[in-house]
Amino acid sequence: MRRLISSGSRFEREIGYSRAVVDGDMVFVSGTTGYDYATMTIAEGVEAQCEQVLKNIAAALAEAGATLEDVVRLLFIVPNRADWEPCWPVLRRHFGEIRPASTLIHAGLQTEEMRIEIEATARLRPR
Repeated sequence: MRRLISSGSRFEREIGYSRAVVDGDMVFVSGTTGYDYATMTIAEGVEAQCEQVLKNIAAALAEAGATLEDVVRLLFIVPNRADWEPCWPVLRRHFGEIRPASTLIHAGLQTEEMRIEIEATARLRPR
């Protein structure tokens, strides 16, 4: 069973990807930035962007039938090394007890305004 999930962002259609893909009991969430898709705006601070990223990921997971508690793997991409540590409290609040496997990469993102991007993989649990 393969199901595509969209956030409604025009970029998904224009580029050719999905916000998330459900394949069997796995949910693969694309790299997600801090854009508020309702307003197509992005906050300035990395902490606020990190919170919005997690809201965006949680929304995609919810549509797939999962939650942040189902996340088994995270990939963080941060252009500026100094922006990583300020994200820790935000991430700890959401994943402190879940403790998924994770990787951090320092690399440029699509625009200068983007300060963090997160990719997530979750496993659907029998409900």
